[in-house]
Amino acid sequence: MPEIILENITKMFGKTAAVDHLDLLIHSGDFITLLGPSGCGKTTTLRMIAGLETPTEGKITIGDRVVFSSEDGINIPPNKRDVGFLFQNYALWPHMTVYQNIAFGLENLKWSKPDIESRVAELLALLKIEPFSKRYPSELSGGQQQRVAIARTLAPNPKVLFLDEPLSNLDAKLRLEMRTELKRLHLSTKATFVYVTHDQLEAMTLSTKVCLMKNGIMQQYAPPLEVYSQPANLFAADFVGNPAMNFIDAKAACRPDGSVGLKADSFSGVFMPDEKFKLDCSDVVIGIRPEFIGIHDEFQPGLQGLDATVYSNMPSGMETTVKLKVGETILTSVIFRGVDYPVDKKVGISFLGDDILLFDKESGLKLVSGSLKTE
Repeated sequence: MPEIILENITKMFGKTAAVDHLDLLIHSGDFITLLGPSGCGKTTTLRMIAGLETPTEGKITIGDRVVFSSEDGINIPPNKRDVGFLFQNYALWPHMTVYQNIAFGLENLKWSKPDIESRVAELLALLKIEPFSKRYPSELSGGQQQRVAIARTLAPNPKVLFLDEPLSNLDAKLRLEMRTELKRLHLSTKATFVYVTHDQLEAMTLSTKVCLMKNGIMQQYAPPLEVYSQPANLFAADFVGNPAMNFIDAKAACRPDGSVGLKADSFSGVFMPDEKFKLDCSDVVIGIRPEFIGIHDEFQPGLQGLDATVYSNMPSGMETTVKLKVGETILTSVIFRGVDYPVDKKVGISFLGDDILLFDKESGLKLVSGSLKTE
């Protein structure tokens, strides 16, 4: 499977940069997700790699072949790039059966009839749609249509598979099932997948790496768990994770022992970084994932770190999301069990572990991670 390299890729629409000087390396066999809010440039990036959109400048290499270069005047058309593209709407031929839909592209490529029959049978088995081979798209559910569209895209053995929000038309249960199937499919085909979504849960569960974008600029490119636990900036920290990360503005000052004194509106604390770093600012933002706020049921003043009041409580069975009021600050905690806290109950809270984050408030960049104790 080929490696994909994007060098200084820019796409202008008038005076607006949809993608701005993007450098990206996609290793062979990776499952890369282009993630971000609407209008961030993720679909434009995908279409430029596939050849459906022409970059304003830059260079794209797939395998050992340059498929686009603004400098050298190279722009290989999509049908010569050996890639497959799966769209949101599946685009199945309504007058053709499942078998005919999958076979159609192979017939155009002049495959022999025995080879077509063998390949279609292989894909029907792989996608678990053998019983539907003689049905028409209108006789299939959304999930079944999705599987047929994937089979048709995989039929000619493309080296790279592009998927543009392919699960967005499915209901929640089907999306979960298809995420499982896509991950299994990636492992079995060993193809390179490039996937576009605005759903951070899809990105977290499917990807080997996430390319997070905002306003055409790449914010972070890393494995999903790294983006979650060590976000590069405030945007990455806020966009990835549900419930969202807690952000607390604070004043910071270094101490002789290497720790950092923090003063927020509702509490004071000492932050112990997990590595040496240089603090060049006094205005910081403390970032705390909801699962790192521990709740102590029995209120014992001064023993739990901070006194808090339950602002709202949302048990869902497996976990409970609790909004807590500390002074005038509202914090979100997640407890991984079903607990029904009464509203306005007095509790104690503490900050757990060493994955608390400090960000530079002005630049938004992550400074360091560490532990936080209240004073």
